[in-house]
Amino acid sequence: MRVVLQRVTKASVTIENQLNAEIGLGLLLLVGIEEEDTSEDIEWLCRKIVNMRIFNDEDGVMNNSLLDINGDAIIVSQFTLHASTKKGNRPSYIKAAKPDIAIPLYEEFLISFEKHLGKKVGTGKFGADMKVELLNDGPVTILIDSKNKS
Repeated sequence: MRVVLQRVTKASVTIENQLNAEIGLGLLLLVGIEEEDTSEDIEWLCRKIVNMRIFNDEDGVMNNSLLDINGDAIIVSQFTLHASTKKGNRPSYIKAAKPDIAIPLYEEFLISFEKHLGKKVGTGKFGADMKVELLNDGPVTILIDSKNKS
């Protein structure tokens, strides 16, 4: 499972011209799911992300976590994170999980993240054409892959 996390001062997701989610200070997470991903990957990622110290303290040093600042989050499913670009000019998404596997894992990720954060998160809609807007703060953008946890 791959997650691109972006520290934001604001972010939103719009689907079919309707605002689906909007936050202020917090994280926008793009989540890419592979067929071999498990609940263990989800738990590790959620725990890691909510506790990652990437928000500034009063001295301007990245010492605070999402929990410390009581920040918000938007979580968007993003199969293109598993694009293979080795051959040709058209990316292959063969490693991305199909919807019958990806949707339940995405939903489990949402539940686990909310449990670890202690509040609801904003979401996109699986498979929808979404317009995602953000103001990246820093900028701070981090790629985490659960396959690289050890």
